[in-house]
Amino acid sequence: MLGVTAVSPRAVRRGIALWLLTAWVLAAIDPRYPRDWLLENLLVFFFAGLLFGTRRLFTFSNLNYGLFAVFLTLHLVGSHYTYSEVPFGAWLQDTFGLSRNHYDRLVHFGYGLLTANAFRELLARGAELPARWARPLAVSCVLSFSSFFECLEAIVAMIVSPELGDAYDGTQGDTWDAQKDTLLALLGALIAMSLHRAWQVARPTLGRSP
Repeated sequence: MLGVTAVSPRAVRRGIALWLLTAWVLAAIDPRYPRDWLLENLLVFFFAGLLFGTRRLFTFSNLNYGLFAVFLTLHLVGSHYTYSEVPFGAWLQDTFGLSRNHYDRLVHFGYGLLTANAFRELLARGAELPARWARPLAVSCVLSFSSFFECLEAIVAMIVSPELGDAYDGTQGDTWDAQKDTLLALLGALIAMSLHRAWQVARPTLGRSP
């Protein structure tokens, strides 16, 4: 039986592109805050363009392309409703008596959990670093990019109108929102690299994973 690894990266990329295009179109239909939707999707345009433009220089594993798709889908959902008003986050808030809509926290955690392995793969294959260096450096990359994006969000929030800035920034009145988001991304990355380490230990006969 053919496994996931038997599917060509080109076929995986095309499937992911079709899925994300469909999700993007659905998210573009009557978004709650149209201008905020455009701002939020700048990240998707940039990230998708970066993956497409560098595909000949570096091809990620099928697993990581799938993880990219999951993360960007979570982001597209957030861009449609704005993170602070996503229904799933509201359900969590009502069900568990939370003080705020935590969908944005989920996505920041997902950023670390779902992209850390791609950073590790890039460092391991692109820079030919051993796993003992690639894993911690991947965590550092997640932390750095997460912090950078929080700074970028703050700049955008100061430039746009206060109402739109709050919708885009998604702080929901929490002064420490940026620090908490970054901490969750770090936690997600640590878990991802711990799982990769555990996978390597459990499967020594497979050697280095892709």
